[in-house]
Amino acid sequence: MITKQQIVEIIAEKIAADGCFIVEVKVSANNKITVTIDSMDGLSIDYCIQISRLIESSLDREQEDFELEVSTPGLGQPLKVLNQYKKNIGKNVEVTPLNAAPFKGKLSHVYEEGFTVEEEKKVKIEGKKKKEIKVFNHNYTFDQVKSVKLIITF
Repeated sequence: MITKQQIVEIIAEKIAADGCFIVEVKVSANNKITVTIDSMDGLSIDYCIQISRLIESSLDREQEDFELEVSTPGLGQPLKVLNQYKKNIGKNVEVTPLNAAPFKGKLSHVYEEGFTVEEEKKVKIEGKKKKEIKVFNHNYTFDQVKSVKLIITF
C-alpha cells in the first residue's frame, strides 16, 4: 500500500526548493492519493501538473495502481497549516471556536502556536446615544478552533 509518508518524501524537496508548502496529503485505502499544495504567491495549474508527474514517475502502476489528484486549497476550505495563516494575514476570516458561536473579523497576527483576529462591533457606549464601532482582539491557539475560513468578497 502507498503511504502518506512515501508521497511526502517524493515531493518535499521539490516543493521546498520552489518556495511552496504542503497543505495536506491523503491516501485512502483504495490508493486514491490527494495532495494539496500552496505557496505565499499562489500556484498555477502547470505547477500542480509538475508535482503530479513527479509523483507518477516515482510510483510504479504495474506494482500498485493508484488514482492521483494534485491541487491547491479551494475557496471556502478551512485553513490547515501555519503557512496558510501567514499567507492570509490582513484578510477577512470566519472563525468557528470550539465552544462559541462563529464570528467574522480580520486575521491580524499569526504565531507558532496560534493567531489573533480583530473583530469590529457596534457597541453602546455609556453616556452616548449612538452605538460606536469598537475593535475586539480575539487570541486563539490552533487547537481552540473548529475552523478558520477565508471570507470571499467581490
